Amino acid sequence: MPVSYDNSKTIYEGIRAAGVRSLSALPETWLGLLLQRAEDDPEMRLVQVAKEEEAIGVAAGAWFAGVPHILLMQNHGFLAAINGIVSLAQLYHVPLCMMIALRGHWGEPYPWHTRGGTVTEEVLRALSIPFAYASDPARVGKQIREAVTYAHSSLYPVALLLTRDLMED
Repeated sequence: MPVSYDNSKTIYEGIRAAGVRSLSALPETWLGLLLQRAEDDPEMRLVQVAKEEEAIGVAAGAWFAGVPHILLMQNHGFLAAINGIVSLAQLYHVPLCMMIALRGHWGEPYPWHTRGGTVTEEVLRALSIPFAYASDPARVGKQIREAVTYAHSSLYPVALLLTRDLMED
């Protein structure tokens, strides 16, 4: 299934409407159209990282500089970034707003995504990270604003899980 051009545009507009002008990401299929929009937007700073754990440091630096920031990652990237989330963001009360492509669920055609898909929510719960599912393009802008607000008011990581219903046509 192709990535939804229209929903990617809606998500990006939601990011901008939330006042975010800084993103970090490691390229991933579902996130590709969002990253292209960020690259083409002269008002957005996109930091592409080699490992998702680097994005935790970038987000922390942005927060300490007073710049609203969102991390874009796939769920396997979230799993790879746990050390930075726990030892930097949670320990020092850094408000991470993570938008995570939730791969590996019903309809997933690629076996390498399925294991991460079955454990992502349980790992978020184990780390006491609040999360919500984004599946409706009509609501995703509001969900992004709420996630950014909650991360900053709680001084804690939060996650918005981007589902297949939202990301694929």
